[in-house]
Amino acid sequence: MQVSTEFSKYASHYGQYNIIQNKVVKHLLSFVKEKPEYILDLGCGRGAVVENIDWEYKHFVGIDFAKGMLDLHPKAQKIELIHSDFNNSELFKELQEHPFERVISASALQWAEDLERTFSSIASLNAPVALAIFSANTFKTLNDTANLPPLLRSRETLEELKKRYFPDALFEVMEYKLEFENVRDIFRYIKRSGVSGSRKVLSYKETKELMQQYPNNILEFEVVFIAHAR
Repeated sequence: MQVSTEFSKYASHYGQYNIIQNKVVKHLLSFVKEKPEYILDLGCGRGAVVENIDWEYKHFVGIDFAKGMLDLHPKAQKIELIHSDFNNSELFKELQEHPFERVISASALQWAEDLERTFSSIASLNAPVALAIFSANTFKTLNDTANLPPLLRSRETLEELKKRYFPDALFEVMEYKLEFENVRDIFRYIKRSGVSGSRKVLSYKETKELMQQYPNNILEFEVVFIAHAR
């Protein structure tokens, strides 16, 4: 297991809230050396993966349960978008009819209801993978300060699932940190970026107290990469 760290400074004037997700996509695609022509993107969102592909491909299938995201995704004759949920096992029966050469998922699978079942379904497609999954140490200081349990699965759990379903894939952990001008900007980022999975477990009063107690201007993210390097 390789663990790397990357530190960035967040500037609110960028006008965007997907800084970490963009870094994750770029690093994830660095594992994809073979330039696959038939690609599946699970949890494709508004198209960060397809926008960062720098090779010619023949067919790209993007899956997302949020129709609003699919509406924003790039459109083209060779891009097929499917409004569905990767928690739906029936979806994968349909996908087995496609000759995928690479299965990609960037910053989505952490929301799988049953990740082992989802891994099993992905493995059934018999294609190399490139998966990026946010893990339990994301927002570690925030969770510790608020005495909240981690929302996501641990890196150890993800490594065990990787060994079971993708034994010949690489396993890498990246730790990202964003520095903000103040604590208020941290909470604004969490609200607008979507990285919290819409979890709201604190009242307004508790949130205000947490902002007063938060010890620094840094937000941590931990991302596990599971990928066949081909």
